Amino acid sequence: MKRFFNTRETVVTEALDGFLRSSAGHHLCRLDGYPDTCVIMRREIDRREVSVISGGGSGHEPAHAGFVGHGMLTAAVCGALFASPCVDAILAAILATTGEAGCLLVVKNYTGDRLNFGLAAERARALGKKVEMVTVGDDIALPGSATPRGVAGTVLAHKLAGHGAAQGWSLEHVTEFVRDGTKRMRTIGMALEDCNPYEPARASRLAADQAELGLGIHGEPGAQRIAVAGANELMALAASTLEASLPTTVRNTRFALVLNNLGTVPEVEMALLLESFSHTPLARRISHVIGPAPLMTALDMNGFSLTVIELDEAITNALQAPAQPRAWPGITTFGSPSVAPMPAMPEAFPFTPSHNAAVASLLARGAEVLVANEAALNELDGKIGDGDAGSTFASAARDITAVRDRLPMNDPHQLMATIGNILTQHAGGSSGVLFAIMFSAAGHSKQPWQQALREGLAHMMECGGARPGDRTMIDALYPALEALAAGGGLKQAAQAARKGADATTTMDSARAGRAAYVPSEHVRNVPDPGAEAVARLLEGLAAG
Repeated sequence: MKRFFNTRETVVTEALDGFLRSSAGHHLCRLDGYPDTCVIMRREIDRREVSVISGGGSGHEPAHAGFVGHGMLTAAVCGALFASPCVDAILAAILATTGEAGCLLVVKNYTGDRLNFGLAAERARALGKKVEMVTVGDDIALPGSATPRGVAGTVLAHKLAGHGAAQGWSLEHVTEFVRDGTKRMRTIGMALEDCNPYEPARASRLAADQAELGLGIHGEPGAQRIAVAGANELMALAASTLEASLPTTVRNTRFALVLNNLGTVPEVEMALLLESFSHTPLARRISHVIGPAPLMTALDMNGFSLTVIELDEAITNALQAPAQPRAWPGITTFGSPSVAPMPAMPEAFPFTPSHNAAVASLLARGAEVLVANEAALNELDGKIGDGDAGSTFASAARDITAVRDRLPMNDPHQLMATIGNILTQHAGGSSGVLFAIMFSAAGHSKQPWQQALREGLAHMMECGGARPGDRTMIDALYPALEALAAGGGLKQAAQAARKGADATTTMDSARAGRAAYVPSEHVRNVPDPGAEAVARLLEGLAAG
């Protein structure tokens, strides 16, 4: 696993100083106690309010320092990676932030955290400070465990405590409120890959076809090793496991859901996972949602966790109250997506369908060729781009094939215009829209279809900016359409396209298209994927 860091020993202090320099940390400061004392605290502290302090090992960012701010934590004590902070660091945070109102420590249920925070509390009390401690144990991965782990629910405890402190509640009131809230929380995690705590030689314990349910935020093995499946199936398993842990006495209670990114799940997949959750039976009991967002992560763990909290009026108000930390994503009601009506769109099939056996055969053969070459063209595109050229062409072929019964096959111009409409509706990427431009322009031409395609290509080049010699699909398309316009057949067009596509391998640089952003050494001896697609299509049509 490649990482951006200097040494494992300095990761935490360097990251904390970077955080304090950032826009998200502008309202914070740190105690001058590096490297042993890593305390992030508010710059402005109202000591008439209860001080809320949390912390633990680093590697779970934005927890804990990311949640320091009005409405949440007063200070966070950050230990080394996955290691509890020392007693003196915790005591320093208490002494630096605690006034007459007292201090509440919010602690994850791990032995090191309980011991170090507990001893710091005792020492602070001996110095005359009022200190209470709430231990969060929301993990339900190990049923019946006497010491369930504290995981993402800890952030909800931060929010409840910070809200109570901001309201001016007494230490006893805040403590009771948070302690009651922690009893209402339950969390389950799932990951496709465990985390790597800066050990380059360490390999994942999970095979490519394995996932884990109920693993810990320090990479502890999960309760179950399961087979990788689709998002809906994996989410259904996580949600049903979580729902089974709910007490039967709360059947009519509404819950808030936290969808937490454990580290490296892309945002698009996190959003998809929330949609997957909406199809589970548990979703019917969820009235509010927090996230998806990274709240309690585990370095580079490729996974997510679900947390539910039973709601009452006080807890709902606390979760809805504004908070200063940017890492807090807020809460919203959980319901169906809001949908607006589509405006009136141009008719995609304005012409009467007609059948032509020869044209139908060409269309079918062309689609077959593009679909068969999807993987090969993706691999080729992956050398200089994002690896989707084959999928773009194959998808367009499938879209046209799906509506072949609605095509005006007996009229070339109507057919080209309709194909342009289909590509406008469905095709993605630059190549899709460029072909839509070409076919639409060709369909509106007054010239015979061969010359009309050449006119369409001219309009494509005008819009796209590429010319022959620029190392794009134009290098195969231009000579092929010139051959057709000159009276040649598919064989001559295919030969011209192949010559043009092969010529792109000798071009050291591109002047248009995605390859224009790629250094010349990466494109040398590699044919342009678009040009190669055009050549393979015409060769397949000629062979058929």
